[in-house]
This record gives sequence, C-alpha cells and structure tokens, in this order.
Amino acid sequence: MSEKMTRRNFLEKSAIVSGAALGLCLEEKILLAKETAKANRADLQTSDQNLPTGRIGKLEISRIICGGNLLNGFAHARDLIYVSELLRNYFTDEKIMETWELCEENGINTMVSTVNSPYASGNDPTLRVIEKYRDQRGGQIQWLAQCFPQANDFSKIKIAADNGADGAFIQGQMGDLWARHGRVDLLAKAVDLIKENGMVAGVACHDIAVPIEMEKAGVPVDFYMKTLHNDNYWTATPKDERPPDGGLPGHDNMWCTQAEKTIEFMKKVKKPWIAYKVLAAGAIHPGEGFKYAFESGADFACVGMLDFQVIENTIIAKNAIAKAQNRSRPWGG
Repeated sequence: MSEKMTRRNFLEKSAIVSGAALGLCLEEKILLAKETAKANRADLQTSDQNLPTGRIGKLEISRIICGGNLLNGFAHARDLIYVSELLRNYFTDEKIMETWELCEENGINTMVSTVNSPYASGNDPTLRVIEKYRDQRGGQIQWLAQCFPQANDFSKIKIAADNGADGAFIQGQMGDLWARHGRVDLLAKAVDLIKENGMVAGVACHDIAVPIEMEKAGVPVDFYMKTLHNDNYWTATPKDERPPDGGLPGHDNMWCTQAEKTIEFMKKVKKPWIAYKVLAAGAIHPGEGFKYAFESGADFACVGMLDFQVIENTIIAKNAIAKAQNRSRPWGG
C-alpha cells in the first residue's frame, strides 16, 4: 500500500475489493461512513442560514432538539452494561452546561431533560444543572420536561413548571402503558394539568396506538412525541420476531416496529410531531436518520448527542431539512 494512501482510500478500496466476498466488518463500515462525512462536510453545509424552527403552541422551537438520555446518564446500549455509568461520569454538571451552550450557539434552542426519573436512582441532575446554567451562564435554552406521572400522583408536572420548564410531556413507556390499558383519560388529565401550569403539553410513545386513541378521544394535546427510525441496521429485530401489536421487542434494540404505519397515520394528524429515537439509539448515522425522519413527515427530531457531535449534527440537519421540502405531510409548527 502506498504511503500516500489515506485511511479513507484504504477503506474505500477494501470495500470494493473484498466487500462482495467478505463484507466490511461493522466497525470498518462505521469508520468509512465517518471519514466520508468529514470529507464531504463542505457539501453538507447548504448555507449560512440559521437552523430552521417551527412552533409548538407559544414556543418557537428548533427543528432539532437536544435529547436528554445521554446527559442524564442513561443509554440504550444493547448489552453493553458499562455505557450508562460511563455517561454519568462523562456528563458532569460542567459538561452538561457546555453541551447546552454549544447547542444554543448552533441554533438548537430547545432541549429535553427528565424530572426525577425513576431510572436515575435519585441522581437525576436536571433540576440542579438547569438552575446553574441559567444563573452562572445566562443560558436561555428552552426545556421540554419529560415526566413520569402515576395514576394517583401527577406532582412531577408541577415540579417541572416550578423549575422553569417551557413544556412537559408524558414519558413514552407511560404513554404506551396507559393507552394499552384503555386509560386515555389519564393522558388527558396530564395534558390538562400541564396546560394549567402554563406549559405546552405533549405525550410521548413508542406505539402508534397512542396518538390513534388520543385523536379518537379528541385530547387537546399540543404535540406528539413518537419514535421513528428505519429497520436497516444490524441489530434491528427481524420482522417475523416483532410484536404483532406494535409494541416493543423484548430486546433493547428497536424503538419503532411499525414505521410505515406511523408515517401513514401521522399524515392525517395536524398537531406537531417530534420524532425521537431517529438514530435507533446510535445504530443509524445522522445523515440517514435525519433524512428519513424529515422526509417521512416529522416536524422536529429529538436527538441525544455528545458535545462534540453538536456542530456536525446541526450541519447534517440543515441539509436534511432543506432536501425534505417535497414530503407528503406539510410541515407542522
């Protein structure tokens, strides 16, 4: 191999020479995608325009929203049991504030973060860090609070409002659970309480049955958060092993088992749609995941990201949004 041959050249030639017979290993494919993305960064930059925004109720929100799982130390990492602990050590208070600051500098004006998650073992940093961010750095990022209410306890909604949340929504598993058990009335109660506390109100879910039932009931939700990603990644559950009712597989490797049904139903829904898990928790490259989400009708994409991914994600998102103007569902918000 020539000394002048770059790693990208090597990987590309390897793909051509041995791809058909042996195939690149997963790590090589990822490296190739990253190298190609870096080489084509100039092509991804469509203009110097700001990141596009849309409206949800009274809020003007960037089309890309900073997700909260990683910052809160929680990762869907398949069977890699150390990743959540790694994130909790990486995302110190300072690193969380750095990440939000980078988001604001690059046009991402809204983030999602949790109010006292039951998965955080009493160490959820949100309330502590958002106060520090505002007081110490003058941060103005908008906060959509993910809430975990119980049938007899909706107190976290009031906690979110008292701590300056601009919006709140019911966490996805709770949305699935209540809809599955015919308790759309509880979702409606949560929406009413969120609005009474001066916030825009949403419901998150993995199962398309949630917005279907809420639309039937006429619940005046301000936005839906519904998972959306393709199934063209290595660890996706095979089609014949997916739950027939649209629920999630037993393995922590797939978050939207009925993408086509989701896309088709959401065409009829006029309320803003925030798609999440658009990268299948890190299994799909942003160039592919953002394109799929926006072309399929999502108005916003909530994406967990590390601080060093913010700039590249913003550039890729601008490009994907600019190319999604002919989608079948009109832009909401």
